[in-house]
Amino acid sequence: MSVTELFILGIGPSSSHTVGPMRAACRFARGLVESGQPVARVRCTLHGSLALTGRGHATDTAVLLGLAGWEPDDIDPDAAPGLIAAIRAEGRLPLGGGPSIAFAEDRDLRFSETFLPEHPNGMVFEAVLEDGSRIERRFLSVGGGAIREAGVEPPRVNVVEPHPFESAAELLAMCEAGGMTLADAVRRNEAAWRDEAETDAFLDRVRATMFACIERGLKGEGELPGGLRVKRRARAMHDSLLARGPRSDPSAVFEWVSLWALAVNEENAAGGRVVTAPTNGAAGVIPAVLRYYETFVHGGGPAGSRLFLYTAAAIGFLYKKRASISAAEMGCQGEVGVACSMAAAGLAAALGGSNAQIENAAEIGMEHNLGLTCDPIGGLVQIPCIERNTMGAIKAINAAYLALHGDGGHVVSLDAVIETMRQTGEDMKSQYKETSLGGLAVNVVAC
Repeated sequence: MSVTELFILGIGPSSSHTVGPMRAACRFARGLVESGQPVARVRCTLHGSLALTGRGHATDTAVLLGLAGWEPDDIDPDAAPGLIAAIRAEGRLPLGGGPSIAFAEDRDLRFSETFLPEHPNGMVFEAVLEDGSRIERRFLSVGGGAIREAGVEPPRVNVVEPHPFESAAELLAMCEAGGMTLADAVRRNEAAWRDEAETDAFLDRVRATMFACIERGLKGEGELPGGLRVKRRARAMHDSLLARGPRSDPSAVFEWVSLWALAVNEENAAGGRVVTAPTNGAAGVIPAVLRYYETFVHGGGPAGSRLFLYTAAAIGFLYKKRASISAAEMGCQGEVGVACSMAAAGLAAALGGSNAQIENAAEIGMEHNLGLTCDPIGGLVQIPCIERNTMGAIKAINAAYLALHGDGGHVVSLDAVIETMRQTGEDMKSQYKETSLGGLAVNVVAC
């Protein structure tokens, strides 16, 4: 597991419903092109949560772009609407970016509320060859933009990490024995995948993309797409805070943090460029806390931000290994809750916390998000998702400072809280897990 698969540079509005399906569709299409077999048509059936909230999460357009050969990290978000319009107007699809084939969206892109047995986010791709034979592949979007092919063992990677860990207890004991920080362990493991300077450059790009997303979000105006008529608020809020002058009022700190998270998630809802951190729905938490660190903490800067991100990654790996970051499996505790936990740990590390204090910060960050449901109104990543990111960012800062006021000792371990999140997610009814069949999604009328 690598930082390059935890922090994915993609587009909004959803990592599991937009980024994952686009990657799966692209892999399927490119596989067909590389095989050299003449393809007459392709079809995709979206299952379960992908069908129930697919249109609100732009899963339909993501699949079209993926089949046309686009990956989330190389598509220009501003160009995407024109590419989609051309496919729909011409009724033809440049399969894998290569030969054009007939494609009728109402026939070839289907929505089925039936859940595949392997995961709530399932896709079935089918190709009909010119000789009438068929090729079928089933993909699962397992959270954070990651995908798996059902029934297919992932390829074995000839990489041996020097400091593997499966639990927080194991990570803490290993770091104590080796005189390492959590960030050191991740950094040395990443060196098994690539040169250390390359990983540093990747994390610098992650930081730059996060901050660029904040800046774009601060300039956005008008209503967000989707029909809820949600107005973008970040620009007006930014202007108001600037008009108040120097940031001397202590309460202004929290307003700025909320603003930065708001800006990112409005940009995400508009389909802009974001970083899965660890998901799109929770993409605003870590950037807001990172900007807080560099803006309000004396000595905060890019070097400390690397430490922040390496540490946050260690915590993110634990959630992916021991539970899930998919809202379709865990509810929003698996998205905003995990992002809060990661950000709290990262900030505690950047502020000089010990390994025990960092683990405590991560635990506090999740403990107070347990049971958080995923109930987006209209299937859109807007209400309550955008504001939830502001709350997650504030909680993360609070958790970091609470942990730093202690000596690292605490009753509930991070492993215990991750297991509790997993059990809570499994017990949670499906209507509260990214299906828009319960919670706010049914108690507030979508206009």
